[in-house]
Amino acid sequence: MNSELKIQLDRTTKLSLSEQIRMSISRAIESGLLAPGTRLPSWQGLAAQLGVARGTVQAAYERLSDAQMIESCGARGTRVALRPQVTVVRSAMVRPEGFMRTYQELTAGPSIFQLGVPALKDLPKKLFERARSSNLLKTGSLSSLVYPDPRGESDLRREIAGYLAISRNLQCSPEQVFITSGYAAGLGLTLRVLGLDGNKVWMEEPGFLFARRGLELARLNIVPVPVDAEGLDVSYGIEHAADAALAVVTPGQQAPLGPTLSLRRRIQLLEWAVSSNAWIIEDDYLSELQLDGRPAPALASLDVGNRVIHIGTFSKTISPALRLGFVVAPTELICEFSEMTATLSPAPSPVIQLATAQFMRDGHYIQRVRRLKRLYSSQRDALCAQLQTHDAEWINAGLAVLLRLPEGVNDMDIVREARTFGMGPSPLSAWYANPSLALPGLLLGVATAPEIHLALSCRRLFEIIDRHR
Repeated sequence: MNSELKIQLDRTTKLSLSEQIRMSISRAIESGLLAPGTRLPSWQGLAAQLGVARGTVQAAYERLSDAQMIESCGARGTRVALRPQVTVVRSAMVRPEGFMRTYQELTAGPSIFQLGVPALKDLPKKLFERARSSNLLKTGSLSSLVYPDPRGESDLRREIAGYLAISRNLQCSPEQVFITSGYAAGLGLTLRVLGLDGNKVWMEEPGFLFARRGLELARLNIVPVPVDAEGLDVSYGIEHAADAALAVVTPGQQAPLGPTLSLRRRIQLLEWAVSSNAWIIEDDYLSELQLDGRPAPALASLDVGNRVIHIGTFSKTISPALRLGFVVAPTELICEFSEMTATLSPAPSPVIQLATAQFMRDGHYIQRVRRLKRLYSSQRDALCAQLQTHDAEWINAGLAVLLRLPEGVNDMDIVREARTFGMGPSPLSAWYANPSLALPGLLLGVATAPEIHLALSCRRLFEIIDRHR
């Protein structure tokens, strides 16, 4: 081992000796003291040098190996793994802060327990291959010489309209469907069309932190409305901000707590929107990927007053890498949405749109959704079984399991440490607009929790939690 490396062990601290060894070697690697390829002593040798049990060093090495910082090279011993060489220009470096730091932390991956990412197993390779091989500039094709429809390709809009009628009980025409680059683009397009700057908006508390930041940037005044077992507390919203011009809700499966908006509250919400001349944005979060029973119909399916704007994506059912979503607009807003897409928010590339349309038309999409539901149900059951062995307190929350933490525990600190072991749970506290109401907890995504890794991942996660108690 590099002679300059010094490992000092403090036997009076609560931090385990194994973790102290891991942190010392990790810091040495990250600082460049231990260069890639440097040979480390065997865990038996280092144990003798430090005066600790061999299993203590072995555990530290295993964690470093899981983090891809060291690797076993057979007869060549254990060595520091190769790492990207990054030349940093100090004067030009900009460190992300605030929201963007949180955004990058929560979207990094993929990693175990990460939210918002579908299972890596059985990715639709045919869809991506078809998109790569598509050639829109075919000789003699006039369509390759004109601008594509900014509202989206008619084939995909037609497939989406048909699919929504079957899966979400939402009857709409292809003319009402507008293709976007994912949910964020759909939200931005809708807010531009509505032009509600300066007005109040109801936002679920807790609720999707990225959507909340988008509403803030759109200069809307957010009114946090609490969520209970029936979903958004509509009576609370009416009592505290009846004059709001907009409500943003996840009625199918509330994010992050998981309840479905009850029929009673759906009717109450729609009646409020009509009487107040307000709008409702329905974030069809997880849509048909509800694991318990049949999915609830879309809120827009009950909307006789034409006040609901429905937003969906293919991020959870196919892949977020597609950056593909859609908006279903009320008929009276078709012209406004059409003009906005033509001038400021055109649909993404036709290549992936046409490939997705064929993927749906051939029946592959429905088959994939069914396979994912079976897979996720199995993985959720396995995860709950592991949590039970640790005497944990949890609830099912859509495509996540919400693990409760003791009061006073900083869930963000736990999440940051968990990332060093390849795990990416989401901190519950970050979903609250009001920090004083935030409860500590971890949202463990079941889509990214393959059963083969569950026992080890849960054991390490609870070791981290125990250190932060």
